[in-house]
Formats: sequence, structure tokens, C-alpha cells
Amino acid sequence: MSIAAQQGRTAGRAAWSASPLVVMGLVLALVPVLLLFPLRVPIGPMYWDVFIYYDAANRIFGGQIPVNDFFTPVGPLGYYLFAGWVALFPNGAPTLLAHWSLLAVTAPLMALVIRHVEARSRTTAYALLIPFLIFALLPFNSREFYPFPGSDGFGIYNRQICQMLYVLVAALIFVRSPRLLALIVAVAMTALFFLKITGFVSGAIICLFAFMAGRVPLRHALVAAGAFLAMLALLELTSGLVSHYINDILALVAINSGSLAPRFLQAMSHTFGVLLPAGALILLLIWSGREKLAARLSAIRDERNAASIAKFLDNDAFWLAVVLFAGITFETQNTGSQAMIFVWPVILSIVMRSGALMAKPKLLIATFVLAAAVALPPAINTIERAARAYAGSVKNFSLEHTNLKSLGAVTMRGDVLARSENMIGFYPPHRALYEDIVRMGELPSFILYSDFDFQITHLMAIDHAIDSIRALEAENGVRFETIMALNFVNPFPWLMDRSAPEHVAIGADPTRAVPPPGPLVADSIRETDLILHPKCPPTTANAALLELYAPMMAGHRKIALDACYDAYVHPKFAEKLD
Repeated sequence: MSIAAQQGRTAGRAAWSASPLVVMGLVLALVPVLLLFPLRVPIGPMYWDVFIYYDAANRIFGGQIPVNDFFTPVGPLGYYLFAGWVALFPNGAPTLLAHWSLLAVTAPLMALVIRHVEARSRTTAYALLIPFLIFALLPFNSREFYPFPGSDGFGIYNRQICQMLYVLVAALIFVRSPRLLALIVAVAMTALFFLKITGFVSGAIICLFAFMAGRVPLRHALVAAGAFLAMLALLELTSGLVSHYINDILALVAINSGSLAPRFLQAMSHTFGVLLPAGALILLLIWSGREKLAARLSAIRDERNAASIAKFLDNDAFWLAVVLFAGITFETQNTGSQAMIFVWPVILSIVMRSGALMAKPKLLIATFVLAAAVALPPAINTIERAARAYAGSVKNFSLEHTNLKSLGAVTMRGDVLARSENMIGFYPPHRALYEDIVRMGELPSFILYSDFDFQITHLMAIDHAIDSIRALEAENGVRFETIMALNFVNPFPWLMDRSAPEHVAIGADPTRAVPPPGPLVADSIRETDLILHPKCPPTTANAALLELYAPMMAGHRKIALDACYDAYVHPKFAEKLD
């Protein structure tokens, strides 16, 4: 082989190894490797949110269908994805497993975008890929909700929506192939619909603008819409899932009805750090391009056709404004998420076009500064929180348990562990105090559910309750096949290889996600073998759930299971328990 040929082959291998697709593949290959091992990750605020995914997965494994057979706070796709991943990686760390499960959808779509963009610019492809990997791999919300570092247990499906929207916006901005774009839009919008309806609404806002701006030709827009509707029709005809899902959405809307204005103000306040520089950047872009915009507006008046309107709308300032509006709309329904990460593709497009401002250095600098102020804080905050959580966990202590499976694979600071051990001993003899607080309609702490010691205490109480249930079963020669918890979460069926009652809501927040029980729910609760009521400590939500379901539990026998749980036992076990 000639020297030139050898050099060419070496250069080819080097170019291939530097491809963003190769880098993406190597990085994502670490995901299954890490999930194969029983990693212990630092506990985070509202860790129990991941229990909902295990409850759903256990129901799916038992033949129940999300939406059809049990009420869900969001769409069914996230639960199906998680069930598939937990079947493959049963020992995976829960917060990582739940956060990463959406990669089954986003990674292939992002790979298509990266492959297409790389053909024009490898630098641009990397600029899209790196932020995607940061947010897709690190299980943290973009806004800090608790002073101690730890993996965020809450907002998981909201983060997944933001990642899905990132892929969608990246495709709409940078993909030039109409066929490829139609494919990505169809898959992304279908995924958004079945992940969370507010994410679908935000995606629809962006897609509608993309169509009006001429980024998606009419023919291919119809193809994408047709594919989406065909998928919905297929699911509806085969399972009735879509109509049930829409009914559940309407039920949630009824529960959460109220003025949108306060929610928009709240969302804007939560994302103010992005909105302020982004708003300034929009004004700067409009001002700097005012002559071009005026000319295009004049063309609309002269030509009066869709092409001239599209040319006017296809402007970076308008793109940024629409994506920001879609982001705020989505955040009106959220507590935690990776808010506004999907503005990055628009910011990247603005930066790439800023070369035209070289003759105006002040304008160029202002554009770069504002673009950086929009794009960098969410990524920097996420990386910083991950570094604090994982570096600080070196000195953490592991939770000792017997029955919690991978849900107990968490670590915590020594003082948090000590406080948890103290509090689980303190709650039972002082229960009257906490019941008085409940009667006032208050929690012991405004952020009780975010407190690490509450989450640890809850895990300890569950671990002990499972021992108590097994002891009760052994002593009386019974087995409780269906188990329900009067609590936000019900991990007992998953942890004990039992079943959860059908039709009962998962993620049971009585203020936001538990509709009035109908006949199917009532019958299911009446037939449930064992209903558990946690008391370490008593809370307003658990008291509300007990009051809601009490009429259906009238035939059950109440016993003190242990210091932290009351149990309501189905009457069919009455003779054996006497």
C-alpha cells in the first residue's frame, strides 16, 4: 500500500472516530453498563416520585393497561418505556432508570438529526449534541428546589417532555430534508401526546409556527399529521386507549380548573433568568433587522400570498418568541422540569447567523452576550448540581434495608440518616401532635415531601411494614394478593410481588390527580385484600385519601399493623384473624 493510501486510510479513521454520531454512541453505551450494576445514588427531594413508575410497571407486568385499567397523572408512554427498561435492568438505580428510559425515543431521533446536520457542519452537529447529552443523562431539574444536593426525584416526566421538545425544535430549525423532518415530527408529536398533553400542546404551537414559516411544506405536514392520526386511530380501534386518555385529561382539567393568568405569572417568574435575556435578544434582533423585516412586510402587502408570509415569519426573533411562549405554556403546569432547554437550537441558529454583524462589533457583542445569558445558565446549573451531588456523595451513608429492592439503593449524609432514625422513633409516641397539625390543614413543614429525612423515614417505614405484613400472613396462614396504600405512592405490590387494585389512581395527590371515584374504583377498593394507611407522620393528603375512600372500606377491619401503619383487612380474612 502506498504512503498516500495509508495516510488516506488513517485520515478516514480519524475523521470517523471524531464523528458526533460515534461520540454519541460511545457515551450512550455507558447507560446500560451503569444500569447493570446496583449503583447507590444520593437521595434527592421527592424521591418517592420514582415509586410511581414501579407501581405502574408492576401493574403493566400484571396485565393492566395504563389509562384503561388505572388512572394516571400523565400519559401512558413514560410508564411503558420504564417497564421495558426495568425488565432489562431490574437493579438499575431508580432515578437514573426513570430519567434515562426516554432515550429509547429521543436517542434515535437525535441521531437522525445529528447525522443530517453533520453532513453540512460537524461543529453544528456537536453544538446540538452536547447540550442534549447533558440534559438527557443528568437527572436534575434546571431549577434548584432544595438546599441539599441530590438527584431530583420529581419532575421526571416534565424533564422528558423538555428533552423531546429539544429534539423537535432542533429538527425544525436544522433539518432540511422534508421527508426526514416529517418523520421526526410525526414520531416526536406522537411521543409528546402520550407523554403529557401539555407537552403536546407546546409542541403543536411550535409545529404550527414552523408550518406557517415555511419550514414544513404542506404535503409533508399532511403526511406527518396523517401518520400521527393513524397511530391514534389504530390504538383507539385496538384498545380504546385514546378515548379513555382524553376522558382522563378532561377529568384532570376539571380538578385543576382555575385562571391561567396566575399560572403564566408563576411560570414566567420561575423562568425569569431565561426570559429576561431572551426578551432583550428578541428586541435586539428585531431592531437590528428592522429594514429587512420592513421590506418583507411590504412584500406581503404587495404579493398577498403564503410564500411572502412565510418569508416574513421565518425570522430568528419570531422563532425565539414562539419557542419561549411554548415553553412558558408548558411550565404553567409544572413544579420541576428542565425548563426552556429547547431554546438552545434557536440560540445556536442566531449565533451562526451573527457573522453578518461583523461590521457592527457592538451589535455582535450584544448578540453573543445575550445568547450566552439565555443558553448557558440551565446547562451550567445542571452540571454544577450533578457535581455537588455526586462528588459530595463520597462521604454518604447507604440505607440499610431488607425489603426495598433497588428502591433502597440510595445514600445520604450522616446527619440526614441520624435525623431519619430519630424521627421514625419520634413520630409514633407524638402522633397526636401531628394529627392536630393535620386538622389545621397543614403539614409539619411546608416542604415536608422534599425533606430528605422524610423520604428516608418513609423508606424505613415501608421496609418495616413489609416485615409486619409477612409476619401477619405467616401467623394467620393468609396471603394478601392485592395491596393498596392510602398515600401518594404504593410501592408494596412491586416490593412484595403482589398486585395493585385496578382503576385506582397512581401518584395519588388528592388535590390535583385523584378524580372522584366511580363505580369501578369503588368495587375495586371493596375487593382489595389489604389497604395500608401510613402514620409516620400523619399528613393532610393521607387524611384526605382516607376520607375519600372510607365509604368503600366500610367492610374492612382496621388493625394496627405496626407503629407506622394501620391496616384495613378485607372481611374474607376475618375468621383467620380472630
